[in-house]
Amino acid sequence: MTTLPIVHMTLYKHGVGFFERRAKLSGEEVALAFRVQEMNDLLKSLTVIDLDGGKILGIDYATPQTREEQLEGCTVRLSDQHSLYDLLVSLRGRRVALRLDQDETLSGVLVGPDEAPERQPLATALISVLKDAEDKVQVAPLGRIQGVDILDEQGGRDLRFFLQTALSQGSTRNVTIRLTPGEHELSVRYVAPAPTWRVSYRLVAESSKEPGEGRALIQGWGLFDNRLEEDLKGISLSLVAGMPISFVYDLYTPFTPERPVIKEEARVAAAPVEFEASKRSRATMAAIPEAPPSLSAGLGAGMADMMRAPAPAMMSREAVAQAAQVTTQGKALGELFQYIIGTPVTVGRGQSAMVPIIGTEMDYRKDLLYNGAKLPTHPVATLRFKNTTGLTLERGPLTVIENGEYVGEAILPFTAAEGEGVVPYAVELGVRIKEESGSSTQMRGLELTGLYLQFEEWHIQWRNYQVTNNTDKTFNILVEHPRSMHYEIFDTPTPKEHTQDMLRFKVNLAPHGETSLKVQERRLIRRREELKQQSYEGLQQYLQKGLLDRQALDKALKLLMLWDTIRDYEKKIAEVEQERQQVYASQQQMRENLQALSQTGKEGALRARYVEQLEASDGQLQALAQREAEFKANIEKVKKEIETRLKNL
Repeated sequence: MTTLPIVHMTLYKHGVGFFERRAKLSGEEVALAFRVQEMNDLLKSLTVIDLDGGKILGIDYATPQTREEQLEGCTVRLSDQHSLYDLLVSLRGRRVALRLDQDETLSGVLVGPDEAPERQPLATALISVLKDAEDKVQVAPLGRIQGVDILDEQGGRDLRFFLQTALSQGSTRNVTIRLTPGEHELSVRYVAPAPTWRVSYRLVAESSKEPGEGRALIQGWGLFDNRLEEDLKGISLSLVAGMPISFVYDLYTPFTPERPVIKEEARVAAAPVEFEASKRSRATMAAIPEAPPSLSAGLGAGMADMMRAPAPAMMSREAVAQAAQVTTQGKALGELFQYIIGTPVTVGRGQSAMVPIIGTEMDYRKDLLYNGAKLPTHPVATLRFKNTTGLTLERGPLTVIENGEYVGEAILPFTAAEGEGVVPYAVELGVRIKEESGSSTQMRGLELTGLYLQFEEWHIQWRNYQVTNNTDKTFNILVEHPRSMHYEIFDTPTPKEHTQDMLRFKVNLAPHGETSLKVQERRLIRRREELKQQSYEGLQQYLQKGLLDRQALDKALKLLMLWDTIRDYEKKIAEVEQERQQVYASQQQMRENLQALSQTGKEGALRARYVEQLEASDGQLQALAQREAEFKANIEKVKKEIETRLKNL
């Protein structure tokens, strides 16, 4: 089988690799073996080019079927224990030439083997052959057979098919590329699953005379694994940072969808259908601010003393840089970034490797950063630098070496070229920070608009950071405070720095000192209330607070008095209605009594009194109706006066 070695490999962070196999060869086909789990990606991405100008006639691969499905119609079936015996059973009735020991050959039509006698070796089984041009069957023991020539074409094809099927039933599948005759320089490229590559960094820092500043070497190593079924020798390697879209699409498994059965029917030809044609139609971060003049290493006293110790020569920036020469080139690929390893890479099958991808010096500065949501109580010592490597820094672990000593570790986030890298590597236990927070509402303004009082109020939220220094050092601390949507800062020191989600305030801290930072934010909220629902006392308070002037107050009070007048009239109307209901009830009682009395005698006299009382109650009802009408008329007058006053506001 002709194979093509891998000459280039590009690894991505989402679990795939892009491979190129290339070699010069001659012949009309080349076969490649792939794992079963690679077939879907292979069929989705396989690209074959003959760099010598030859043609690709086709690409064949075994259809994924069960063993029995594949061997259906094949006359040759072999077991794993008795392959020769099973072959002779399968070739019964076919012409063969059995090569026996002692240079003897037995040719003819194979009758078949007999089973070996009980408890006898299989080699004692007898093989019968009907000799050519003779009606004579010759027998030979299986143990004498040295070879079998299959003289039947179909039998040979079935044997080869069985063996190919047996090969394809393993964990790999063969893909055969058919070519035109002649010489070829074949390049085969494809995507296949691959373990994601990783990256680890070393930051070798050396402080300068200026406190909190220095020069550092950032060194990055790319880690990857060879999970292929072959050694990789002298290949070119690229590692890609970013997140391309990728998915698995099942192209390998045959699929026959069910279709509805439609009966033939008479129909009229449809008219032509037409559709309209469609119409076709990094920001650089600011430079890192100057380091605070009093910034220390950001560690406790013991660690700081250790870091001032002489750095071993072998851990200097120059020594580390010389130990691993980096020849990596960076290349932007749209939304991705590619590290092109400049030296050939050799990795054995089942082995993993590290290759240097970054080795650049840059300036750094040190800060103490505090963010209570990430680490409460204490600030974190950080190294901050501008990514001047010209490369995108993929996310990965970072070990910090300062002045020859290990001082901490961090996770370097994904950092674009010219972006700021922030490496929090140690906790400053000598500084404690306590947070308190609260909120309140403060009236800003009040306006009388028609039937409503329009209120403007500040919703205020505040957070106080109490900072205590338990060391004999001076610290400058950057306190991160989260940005609040729709809120503005007031009565607060100006932030030293801004990020997308945070404001950073600088706090100066003397040795064994204590200070506080209060951050206040406010948001303007507008609401309104009906004027008629206000009280005289409440309006007087608004006047005392300066939210309403005397003229507006007098107008509002007059309107309140008019609404009170309306409420008084409405109360009197309710009283009239109550009296009317009482009169109606009395009249109903008298009418019921009248029905029970006769026209003569004492009952007649009583009846006459009830009639007089009914006449009197009718007059009472008329008086009540007149009073009600007067009250309603007065209400209408007051309402008109209210409307007039509202228009004049």
